[in-house]
Amino acid sequence: MFHQIYQKIYPIIKFVVQNPYYNSVSILSGWKFMKVVLKPLFDAPLTPDFIEVIRAKLIGKEIKEGNTVEIELLGKALQFKVIYSEPKLIRVNKDTKIELTEEEIFNLTLDFEKEIRDVLFSEKRIVILLENEVLILNQKGHKIFNQKFDNLKEAKVSNGIIAVIHNGGKKLTIIHL
Repeated sequence: MFHQIYQKIYPIIKFVVQNPYYNSVSILSGWKFMKVVLKPLFDAPLTPDFIEVIRAKLIGKEIKEGNTVEIELLGKALQFKVIYSEPKLIRVNKDTKIELTEEEIFNLTLDFEKEIRDVLFSEKRIVILLENEVLILNQKGHKIFNQKFDNLKEAKVSNGIIAVIHNGGKKLTIIHL
């Protein structure tokens, strides 16, 4: 009986856990995936305190990377282009980190609680080795894949394949990108 229920509900649970829209506060190795980078589409200097005003106006709204969002302030509609959003579709809350940029070229700093052991690059992916975890990001910093390994030793990247040596050098896991 339990097995039949499990088979029916497992795909739903898997979808909810893997879909960042439904899992709006994903935590992976202490990295909170709740960030938005906005480019103002108007000419006016903005103070750092203005970020709190933007967050307050956007709380509860859905934002998608690449779209334009509008907030009303003192009777004026201010538009911002969403340059970056993690997850790509996000419902803004009080914990969402918001940054402003004047250019569409921006830098992205990712904070981890665990020390980064190594960073490897493939054609369109960034592979980060943490203590016992492999994290794969796209070029914009969006999480694509992560997996924990017992006694992670090292990883090598070539032609869209990541070879992970773990379990004291006794196991090899191959990840195809």
